[in-house]
Amino acid sequence: MGVYLSTPKTDKASADGENDRVRFGLSSMQGWRTTMEDAHAALPDLDDCTSFFGVYDGHGGKAVSKFCARHLHKQVLINDANSSGDLPASVHKAFLRMDEMMKGQRGWRELTELGDKGNKISGMLEGIIWSPKASDDLGDGWNNEEGPNSCFPGPTSGSTACVAVIRNDQLIVANAGDSRCVISRKGQAYNLSTDHKPDLEGEKERILSAGGFVVAGRVNGSLNLSRAIGDMELKQNEILPAERQIVTAEPELKTVKLSEDDEFIVLACDGIWDCVSSQEVVDFVHKHLNTEDKLSDVCEKLLNRCVAPTSGGEGCDNMTVIIVQFKKPLSSAATSSTEQSAATAEEMRPKI
Repeated sequence: MGVYLSTPKTDKASADGENDRVRFGLSSMQGWRTTMEDAHAALPDLDDCTSFFGVYDGHGGKAVSKFCARHLHKQVLINDANSSGDLPASVHKAFLRMDEMMKGQRGWRELTELGDKGNKISGMLEGIIWSPKASDDLGDGWNNEEGPNSCFPGPTSGSTACVAVIRNDQLIVANAGDSRCVISRKGQAYNLSTDHKPDLEGEKERILSAGGFVVAGRVNGSLNLSRAIGDMELKQNEILPAERQIVTAEPELKTVKLSEDDEFIVLACDGIWDCVSSQEVVDFVHKHLNTEDKLSDVCEKLLNRCVAPTSGGEGCDNMTVIIVQFKKPLSSAATSSTEQSAATAEEMRPKI
């Protein structure tokens, strides 16, 4: 059967939600792929003033994307940077923390539970033979465990991560990989993330400096993106920090002060962006906002728009999309000053 099914799985997992600041809709679809490796998180009330949305596109399995969907937003809340009010630093640390947490006995055990059926059975059998023993609390409730996989170096599979964190009128987008976040400002699409591909100058420089190579647009001839959580075999240079490894989980951060001109953001995996441009997605959402009762219905229509009629090529990947619409007026959306307008216009050039 290979990597594609004989017919696509077009049934969708969709959801909607809202609070007094935002409303959201999301939908995901397996499509032509033999397995579903995407995951997502949508938490409009991460805390009293913070909303969190993320898409995670797995490769080599679904365990890492599901691990991120379970844990990354929790790490944003509990680390010291958030406690001191530095939300961007907190998000940055949360991305790198995923790789740390997936090592060792507990990391192995949880990835096994989240992975494929065969791995789950293996984990259950080990649990019967070896009862986990916790030791050395790491300060955030995540314990080291003794066991036969205590030296587990982390998963060889991986996942992109693209998240949007909204606190009052501040929007922070963090991205590692080729998923993407786009904001609509007065109907104009602005990319808030970079698609991290190995041929980008800065990415290629890091890869080569860490001892890797790029061939046919792939890291070491295999991975077609240059930043990801997981993929630990490409993070083994012991003299380099996590940010300078062949592949890094370090996110690119973009911080935007929201204004009345900002309408919604779209987060989606590359299964969407391979088929339509940022501006086409913004136009599509605008077209259907007034005709659909739920944002998830708009998401589902977008998935139907992107799925290919036959297998092979664009439109055959797993697809996940989240639309987050800002409610007006924004809390403390203060400012339409000339200085602020100039800053945000420079900060977000249109990507069409």
